[in-house]
Amino acid sequence: MKALAYIGLAALLALPATASAQAPKKGGTLVYAIGAETPTYDCSATDTYAGLHFLAPFYSTLLKFDLAAYPKVMGDLAESWTISPDKKTYTFKLRNNVTWHDGSPFSSADIKATYDRLRNPPTGVVSTRKATFADIETIDTPDPTTVVFKLSAVNPAMLEHFASPWNCVYSAAKLKDDPAFPTKQIMGTGAFKFTEHVKGSHVAGVKNDKYFLPDRPYLDGFKGVFILQPAAMLNALQGGQVMGEFRSVSPAERDRLVQGMGDKVRIEESSWVLNILIAFNTEKKPFDDVRVRKALSLALDRWGGSQGLSRTSTLRAVGGVLRPGSPMATPEAELVKFPGFGKDIAANRAEAKKLLAEAGVPNLKFELINRT
Repeated sequence: MKALAYIGLAALLALPATASAQAPKKGGTLVYAIGAETPTYDCSATDTYAGLHFLAPFYSTLLKFDLAAYPKVMGDLAESWTISPDKKTYTFKLRNNVTWHDGSPFSSADIKATYDRLRNPPTGVVSTRKATFADIETIDTPDPTTVVFKLSAVNPAMLEHFASPWNCVYSAAKLKDDPAFPTKQIMGTGAFKFTEHVKGSHVAGVKNDKYFLPDRPYLDGFKGVFILQPAAMLNALQGGQVMGEFRSVSPAERDRLVQGMGDKVRIEESSWVLNILIAFNTEKKPFDDVRVRKALSLALDRWGGSQGLSRTSTLRAVGGVLRPGSPMATPEAELVKFPGFGKDIAANRAEAKKLLAEAGVPNLKFELINRT
């Protein structure tokens, strides 16, 4: 089941709604809340927002998403790129003014080392995106500012994979000395340099004066404060201990902030994709029968469930693989044709009962275990 979380909160104290049209002002430290503490320093080993909100300021990626024109991608460490007519060769021209936080120069070797580690991690290194980059056959570096990816098969999502904010680029020299270096230390080419991580408290960074984008970053630094309880986070926002929270709050929490803070808070709402997953052990009966799995999918009331969840959480819409409302999203007219996505829940469940009977388990009962 795909559901849509619709509140991305950027609550900036003492910032009126008209401030977004003003020219950026330099200086200051952004203090924001992070709702969970990252389990690892290694971007390659995690998919959680907690890692992203913690690590992203320190690192760059090959490409990045143009947030003003999502899902369009733009260059980050790459200045430009070309794709061969057969869609299997991607050639990137890299920036030549990038340095690592320790002062050493960045080059195409760093891109190659990073993606070799992602697609074929050494023993003891975790890459949650090994399968994502399995189509990469070779990575060539003809010169320090050129990197060429050759694929074994066409992958229409390749540019979006290169733009994923979780694919932090690492130093080839550091990885050569220790492939597990990213799990122990933080050193990137990003807009901010790492200063400290106090477990259970916060992470902090200072402005990278040698950042490759001129006149950036605007801030002198940032501090991400770990606030795990929603009530404590709301109190911190209202009390001025933090300036923003960039993930989500429930509709009731949103309304509380607006009621308590008035024009001192700005709520930014946008859609994002969230998975609600039910995993089956297909080696165990009766879940080895595809009819049983299809029946259970048909029995889920996605449309009715989303209405109920929208009143108490950030889950509101039913979507396909990509974010509902985005240019490449599955249109609702096509979505409702997928098993379990039709809006006639009575008809869906009638078909589900028929499938269970055919599979020999008309009175199926089982225990569903939540990960927590």
